[in-house]
Amino acid sequence: MAVGPDTLPELKSIDGFRIGVASAGIKKPGRRDIVLMEICEGATVAGVFTKNAFSAAPVVLSKKHLASTAARYLLVNTGNANAGTGEQGMLDAKSCCNAVAERTGVAVEAVLPFSTGVIGEPLPVDKIIAALDDAKADLREENWLNAAHGIMTTDTRAKAACEQFEHDGKTVTLTGISKGAGMIMPNMATMLGYVATDAAVDQAQLQAWLSAATEKSFNRITVDGDTSTNDSCILVATGRSGVNVSAADAQLAEKFDTALNGIMLELAQAIVRDGEGATKFVEVRVEKAAAVQEALDVAYTIAHSPLVKTALYASDPNWGRILACVGRAGVDNLDLNAIEIYLNDVCIVEKGGRAASYTEEQGQAVMNGEEILIHVVLNRGDVKESVWTTDLSTDYVHINADYRS
Repeated sequence: MAVGPDTLPELKSIDGFRIGVASAGIKKPGRRDIVLMEICEGATVAGVFTKNAFSAAPVVLSKKHLASTAARYLLVNTGNANAGTGEQGMLDAKSCCNAVAERTGVAVEAVLPFSTGVIGEPLPVDKIIAALDDAKADLREENWLNAAHGIMTTDTRAKAACEQFEHDGKTVTLTGISKGAGMIMPNMATMLGYVATDAAVDQAQLQAWLSAATEKSFNRITVDGDTSTNDSCILVATGRSGVNVSAADAQLAEKFDTALNGIMLELAQAIVRDGEGATKFVEVRVEKAAAVQEALDVAYTIAHSPLVKTALYASDPNWGRILACVGRAGVDNLDLNAIEIYLNDVCIVEKGGRAASYTEEQGQAVMNGEEILIHVVLNRGDVKESVWTTDLSTDYVHINADYRS
């Protein structure tokens, strides 16, 4: 179950970035569960990772390798997270990197590993290594869609996006894929994301742009309030378009930053739309706040509330639950009479209570829709922030109760 149409744009190839997909039979025989990505020499690579203290072995190793040398290969497996696996998990991640390095002639530090799936189970290293030759033989620039399917776990649909812009007669392309459906919460989500561009960007600037874009996309989504052990997002700039993007050229930098933010937000929202058991796609927007953290505190209190989320699932305009969340979000010195709360454009709360113009029929009409905006106006500043979330359905419980079955 997912919200919105299951359509993807044409995924443009990135010169200097090839992808191979194979089946290792990690969890299900014949399922595409290994993705190998090849990065050309001279490219720059940036990454952001989970802040979970129990970071998975591949996260720890990827961060170490990324800091030591230029990445040339990304290896992704699904069906097993290699998290909570102690010293053996690290040895297993290293073994997979070694196997890629041996087959490609690069330094082992130039291989970044990524895993997603069940936590606490040993990584089936032999199966992964056995599939590497098939993945290597499949390396193609046009393999984005197969890769989007290859990184899925409980996802019900592939997630991908593509952006292009022109500069001085040259076309710059950004293409990306992501996966995620449950255990979704900022810092980051239970997600993997890979975006590549044919622009040239120096590593420090690429990292800065990725970090900023992540903050407004993958760090603004939540399905269930759980932060995973394996979250990673990688941005690769191959430089093959001949367009060199730097902050010194403000106009070009703005074009690139806009395209990057657009693709990242689309990939992040696709995760929410495919949230486990989701029947609603919900934006919680807080504006006229005094500070960013204040706006986010209010937004996440609403977005994480089981009472709000179950009301959304039932299409029940129980606006008192939203009001209560605003009140318990921890914002000091709230002027209750100044706060306005809306469902889409229907005012439900003003002057400290139910809006005089509000009717249950208006609220019901909004809640019957698949896409809903919960809009809170604090009227205490100029800051506006949004987060995106889902309802909480009985299917979510079934999916996660049966996850290891």
